[in-house]
Amino acid sequence: MVFPRSSSRFTRPRRRHRGASRWSSGRWLIGVSLVIAATACWGGERSADRVPLQLQLPRPQFIGTPIHLKIANLREFRPGTRPELLVPPGIANVALHKSVTASDRAPTLGELSQVTDGDKDGYEGSYVEIGPGRQYFQVDLQHRCQIFAIAIWHYHAQARVYHDVVVQLADDPQFTKNVRTAFNNDFDNSSGLGVGRDREYIDSHEGLLIAVPAAAARYVRLYGNGNTENDLNQCTEIEVYGRNPAGP
Repeated sequence: MVFPRSSSRFTRPRRRHRGASRWSSGRWLIGVSLVIAATACWGGERSADRVPLQLQLPRPQFIGTPIHLKIANLREFRPGTRPELLVPPGIANVALHKSVTASDRAPTLGELSQVTDGDKDGYEGSYVEIGPGRQYFQVDLQHRCQIFAIAIWHYHAQARVYHDVVVQLADDPQFTKNVRTAFNNDFDNSSGLGVGRDREYIDSHEGLLIAVPAAAARYVRLYGNGNTENDLNQCTEIEVYGRNPAGP
């Protein structure tokens, strides 16, 4: 018995376009490269040109996992120590004792100089407090520095979540030249700086540690828009880890 010959469209394997294959391979290689780069920064294998960032943390002010904070965009509270952040050797806190300005020129508590004085304790007298609504603290590094990491402490004597936390870098004090955003957890754009993809977090003695991909800037600005306890904005310390200067 002779069976009819099958149609070639069913028996022949589908031919892939060579260009599409190369494009898929290219995308795969880019994805692998990004994963490797991220791993190298956060807790990956150490190498000769990367060492763990040495942060001097203040003493914890509260113990355990807070249970009264019900926020949809909240990052899960992580027990234990934070993974190491790998950075180039020889970098330092280039923000220490540098000039600080703010959107509110008359703090309700403390002095703006406390933002870079090296005191990260959570006690009263260690932080500065400015008015309600969207406000910012700004650090002038005095030179254009190559920045690899930024650490921020708001107020960690109590489990609070600070809203619309946005960290930006720029080359001018008005933030009009070469403005870049290093962190943004304003998920609904209520502060008007764009929708952020980062998550809100519970401020603790560890602070917020931001990995920066070797950005060069002179000014660092920290935005906020109140917290879960009140509408005011507090800041205990801003540290900027990098090299000084970075050149033109």
